[in-house]
Amino acid sequence: MSSRINIARPRDPTGYSNGPAYGNDPHGFATQSPAYQRSGPVNPDDPIEKIRAYASKLEDMVDIYSQPLKPHLPAIGRFLIVVTFIEDAFRITTQWSDQNWYLQKHRYFPWGISHIFLLLNILTMLGASGAIITKRYSEIAVGSLLGVIVLQGFGYGLIFDINFFLRNLSVVGGLLMVFSDSMVTRKSVFAGLPNLTDNDRKKYFQLTGRVLLIFLFIGVTLQGKWNFARVIFSLVGLTACIMVAVGFKAKWSAGFLVVLLSLFNVLVNNWWAVHDKHPQRDFLKYDFFQTLSIVGGLILLVNMGAGGISVDAKKKF
Repeated sequence: MSSRINIARPRDPTGYSNGPAYGNDPHGFATQSPAYQRSGPVNPDDPIEKIRAYASKLEDMVDIYSQPLKPHLPAIGRFLIVVTFIEDAFRITTQWSDQNWYLQKHRYFPWGISHIFLLLNILTMLGASGAIITKRYSEIAVGSLLGVIVLQGFGYGLIFDINFFLRNLSVVGGLLMVFSDSMVTRKSVFAGLPNLTDNDRKKYFQLTGRVLLIFLFIGVTLQGKWNFARVIFSLVGLTACIMVAVGFKAKWSAGFLVVLLSLFNVLVNNWWAVHDKHPQRDFLKYDFFQTLSIVGGLILLVNMGAGGISVDAKKKF
C-alpha cells in the first residue's frame, strides 16, 4: 500500500516505493462435456490432437495430485490477498511518527487530521482483513479495503502514479475474486429458488476480477532493463495473462502464473536480503507483499474457475 513510501529522515520521502459435475465424477474424468464429443474419427497423428491429448493428460494429473491441497485453497487465497493490508497496518504502527511527519510536511495535513487518517487506515485494514480471512461480512470488508486503496492514493499523492495504479488494479482484482467467492458460498435467503440476479452479478465480478489480476504482470514487464531471459519471461507470462483474461484454460494458466510470480517474488523482491537501513528494502517489501496478494487472487481463480463469461464456459455447451 502507499504508506510504504520511504519517509525516513533526512532522506526526501517522496519516492515510491466451477464447472458442472457429471454424475458421480466430480472432476469430469469419466464424462466429457459435449464440446469435446467430435462427430468424425480423430486422427491420432494430427499435431493439434496430440497437443490437445497432452494438455488433457496434464490437467488430469494436476487435478489428481493437487487433491490434498484443494480444500485449503480458498483460505490460502483469502489470507494472501489481504496480507499486504496487514503488513501495511503494522508498518504504519511501527513508523507512526515518520508517517505523521510525512503527511504534515509533504502532504500538508493539519496536525490531528494526519493522526485520524493513519488511525482510520490501521483499524480499517486490520478489521476488514480479519473479516475476509474468517469469511464474515466479506462484501463489507471488500468495500472497506477498496476504500482504503482510494483513500491512500489521494492521501499520499500517488493516485496518478503508473506503478501504484497498475499494482493496485491487480489488488482490486484479487478483492473482487474474494467478493465472487463469497457470492458462490453464501446461502440464499429463499432456499430452493434460483437467484438469477446473484448468478449474473457473480459472472461479471469474476470476469472483472480475473482481468484486473493481470495488470501487476503488465507493470512488471514495463520496468527494469531488457535482456533475453526477461523477454522470454515476459512473453510466457503475458501469454498466460491473456489466457486468464479470456478464460481459456483459466485454472491451468492461473496456476502457472502462481508458480511464475512466486518464483519471481522470491528471487527479485528478496527484501530480507537487504540491510535494514537501505532505502531499497522498503520498496522491495512493498512489491513482495503486493505480489503475494495477486498470487492469492490467482489461487482463488484456480479454485473457482473462470466463471460463466469465459471461453472455458462456452466450450461446455
